Formats: sequence, C-alpha cells, structure tokens
Amino acid sequence: MKGILGRKIGMTQVFTKDGKLIPVTVVEVTPNVVMQVKTVETDGYCAIQLGVVDKKEKNASKQAIGHAKKAGTMPKRYLKELRNVDGEYTIGQTLRADVFEVGESVDVTGTSKGKGFQGVIKRHNQNRGPMGHGSHYHRGPGSMGTMLPKRVLKGKKLPGHMGNETITIQNLQIVEVNAEENYILVSGNIPGPKNSLVLIKTAVKGNGKKSEFEVISYEETVVDAVEETVEETVQEEQAHETTAEETTEEAVKTAEEN
Repeated sequence: MKGILGRKIGMTQVFTKDGKLIPVTVVEVTPNVVMQVKTVETDGYCAIQLGVVDKKEKNASKQAIGHAKKAGTMPKRYLKELRNVDGEYTIGQTLRADVFEVGESVDVTGTSKGKGFQGVIKRHNQNRGPMGHGSHYHRGPGSMGTMLPKRVLKGKKLPGHMGNETITIQNLQIVEVNAEENYILVSGNIPGPKNSLVLIKTAVKGNGKKSEFEVISYEETVVDAVEETVEETVQEEQAHETTAEETTEEAVKTAEEN
C-alpha cells in the first residue's frame, strides 16, 4: 500500500498512439512530508502520517508546531494517515508524484460536492406525481409506510442533506506522471469540486497488473508557439528598421556628394 495527497485541478483528455481518447483528471501533487511513522512496537500498528500545504505558525497550535518540528518542516494544514504501507519511511521524508508509475491501478478518495437540502426527486431519483387533473400530489416523498407500526420505518427515502460525503472510486489507472511539474493524470473522473483535496492510494481490489498507455506527447505548446511568433516579429521589425536606416544614410551621402 502506498499513497499521496493531491489537489484536484480539473478534467481534460489525452490521446494514445493507437488512436484511443482517454478522459483524465489532473491532480496537482505538491511534495508530501512524512510527519510521523507508527510501528507495532510503539503504537500497535504500522502507518505513516502525511502532511501537505504549509500553515503559518501563528495560525497553528503549540502541539502542531512541536509535531512539525520533529519532522523538520512547517506545520501542515492537512494530515492523513495511511496504514499497512509498503517499504521503509523516515520522519521528514518527502514524497513526490513519482511514487506512482504509469499503468498502476489506484483508488481515489475525496469529498463529493455539497448540494444542501434536497427533495426526494433530486436526492433519490424518484418520479413526481401528476401535475394536473385535480391531483394534489406532485413532488412529495410518497407513502410513509403501513398503518400498523404507526411510525416511519428505518431506511425510508426522505428529503435531506445531499452530497458532502466521503466517496472512493476504485480501480482507476495512472495515465501519466510528471514529477517535474508535480501532477498526475488519473483515468476517468474523481469525486469532489475543483481545488479539493484527494487521496490517491494503491487499489485494494487491484490485481497488481499494470496497464500500458503510450500517450502522445507534444514537445511544443501553444504558449511556446506564440512566444516564437512574437520573437520572429520583433526580429523582422528590427531588421526592417536597420535596413531603413542604412537606406537613409546612403541617400544622405549621395545628396552631399552631388
């Protein structure tokens, strides 16, 4: 088991060399710091605690500041514990995007979008009643149950708070890993709004096999092309100005000679 904390940026798509289009989610993975290492001898189980996003000391408690100093880093805004990790970790170690490889199966955990208090039609996908012909039932929750219990049975689908839940999507694939620019491309969609915190970890139900992705890479980006165009335009203008100056000087010399 291995994992890393990241921030969901948004979705895009990539093309493979065999012509397939893969929708992917871009996850920004800033360096994660190992804040604590737990062992069976000291804590009764094996785990590591990851921290990400620095927090000012004036906004942190004394306990958080002391906890961060043991790892030789700043207090962190987000902490997450991973159990049953593989390999050896040390306090203060930094984990980057290259902790995963292309083709690995992962589970992504995040907090879904909160939608507030919603009715049964939106929350549970129920059908509405007739809107006309004297019907007095439109968007209600329906029958509350039989008469004998004289109470609402457990599990009845009713209006309530929708969203803002911890959701895990399993068996997604790592399509691309870029440790220099700190991002990972994960196939498909993942829970949560943009800029929300997500946890990427090894798939629990994965079979250990890696998928092969040969993604088409573009050496030149649109920004690079624009910059080159601007540079060429500037060079042409400078050359034109130089030519005009030389022509003017020659004309002046010819007039003086005459």
